[in-house]
Amino acid sequence: VQIVESGGGLVQAGGSLTLSCAASGFDHDDYVVEWFRQAPGKEREGVSCIKPKDGSTWSSNSAKGRFTISRDNAKNMVYLQMNNLNPEDTAVYYCAVDANRGTYCSNNNPAAIYDYWGQGTQVTVSS
Repeated sequence: VQIVESGGGLVQAGGSLTLSCAASGFDHDDYVVEWFRQAPGKEREGVSCIKPKDGSTWSSNSAKGRFTISRDNAKNMVYLQMNNLNPEDTAVYYCAVDANRGTYCSNNNPAAIYDYWGQGTQVTVSS
């Protein structure tokens, strides 16, 4: 199993970034992919989740209306399009996979249930 994020960087407030997550090596397609983020001194928080098999999603209140999660199953890719970024979005963003069969996206999915994590990608939003 391999999880690799890319696409982070420095952007001005109001700008956009698209994060990519390459998730491969699974022996089934019944898993979910969630983007988490962790800012300095803060707990890791869930941002947005997708179940590639059926396209169902969940997004946090801070992401709704600004971030869009999507997938390309043929490429084993999940994307997070982030618009109208603000300095509070500055964090390391992680892609994580819960590979337990029957799992689904939910606002109650804690980070502890995710089996596989990428190395993280830094997003910095300047004011």
